[in-house]
Amino acid sequence: MSDLEIRPATADDLRAIVDMLADDPLGARRESPDDLAPYRAAYERIVADPHQKLVVAVRDGRVVGTLQLTVIPGLSRRGASRGLVEAVRVHADERGAGLGARLIEWAIEEARRAGCALVQLTSDATRTDAHRFYERLGFVASHVGFKLAL
Repeated sequence: MSDLEIRPATADDLRAIVDMLADDPLGARRESPDDLAPYRAAYERIVADPHQKLVVAVRDGRVVGTLQLTVIPGLSRRGASRGLVEAVRVHADERGAGLGARLIEWAIEEARRAGCALVQLTSDATRTDAHRFYERLGFVASHVGFKLAL
């Protein structure tokens, strides 16, 4: 993976990121790749927030992966911060080659540098392959998550 670069996402990367977000059964229902306006607005909010890191993995000038890391300061665990990993996506023709693991390793190291005591993530209950992937990387399914759509 020496030919891989993980770098901060730019506005020019949004099309590739959104296409990856929409490239699965869940994303196809909730993303709108034909209208980048809401993604541009979200991107501006993300880059303005020092607790957010939106990155892309680039190989041969092509965006092939992405994730977002949020550092959440907290009071629990003796005032510990935690890293929240979101929107991990790997381009379909790059899956199974270790890119997802490389992205998660990057997020763990970045969270460690930011002083986080732990890294957490959620994964839709239907994504059983993703669950096995995260467990292979040392994550433990320790909690039950709840969401309320607004």
